Amino acid sequence: MENGSWKEALEQERKGKDVFFATHPQSPVALEDKAMFTGLAYFPVNLDFRFELSVHEYKDREVLEIQDTAGDMRQYLRWGKFKFRIDNEECALQAYKSSPDEDQLFIPFKDGTSAKETYGAGRYLDLDPMRDRTPDGKWRLDFNKAYNPWCAYSIRFACPYVPPENWLKVPILAGEKKYPLNKT
Repeated sequence: MENGSWKEALEQERKGKDVFFATHPQSPVALEDKAMFTGLAYFPVNLDFRFELSVHEYKDREVLEIQDTAGDMRQYLRWGKFKFRIDNEECALQAYKSSPDEDQLFIPFKDGTSAKETYGAGRYLDLDPMRDRTPDGKWRLDFNKAYNPWCAYSIRFACPYVPPENWLKVPILAGEKKYPLNKT
């Protein structure tokens, strides 16, 4: 996808999410907040935070237990690792699946913006092979699509915490920022 159309598609996706959050009955935005909700806050779209990478898949996929915000434990398979550079710093993020049959990769992460410009508990990326694979089999790891878990909007939701192995020191100045009406 050409960079201009990629950026336009991302901006349309963001507008669609705002409409969903403002109007849909399944929105995580509390009913009492909907009148004040004017949209989510994002970093400007930045091509420097979009990568096409191979995932280094593990032969032996270990089960990792991750606690969620309700105190429950969730099990994930450590599927593989993405390696990339930001500001000349080597970075790596683990990709997880909740079962071997699942197609999507789940990448929770914290970074240098966490608890400052972005949600303190971290953000997520979901990679879908139909949408996020290149013709040559690489994955599009696009931090411009990083989003807050639904527990950032309401205590009604329980979300997995980011394991320490996915804490980055570098700031990821892309994707969703803190929720302006955050009460959690």
